[in-house]
Amino acid sequence: MDPDALAKAFVEHYYSTFDGNRAGLANLYQEGSMLTFEGQKIQGSTNIVAKLTSLPFQQCLHSISTVDCQPSGVNNGMLVFVSGNLQLAGEQHALKFSQMFHLIPTPQGSYYVLNDVFRLNYA
Repeated sequence: MDPDALAKAFVEHYYSTFDGNRAGLANLYQEGSMLTFEGQKIQGSTNIVAKLTSLPFQQCLHSISTVDCQPSGVNNGMLVFVSGNLQLAGEQHALKFSQMFHLIPTPQGSYYVLNDVFRLNYA
């Protein structure tokens, strides 16, 4: 699969899982994974999912504007940069966000998220 198609497939899977069942993201992270969420660093799959499931909203919908990717050169990994809108239930205006993932291949032929950086973009 070419890198652009792989990045697009990952992004579709990640955000549909986030929007429908955040706890289901656990298998995308490992204990060495790190999430930086609005400047807060969280390490390990269990802690990352605990953070994501404790966010102060139950329902949301991501709409993706752009997906850019590059091979990272490290362990045949890939950098994926995403921008888009996050619509929270009951809110009139969507929030703009950016998120970067560093994906690393697994021996089973899939990828896991080693690094994940998320920021809301304020105008």
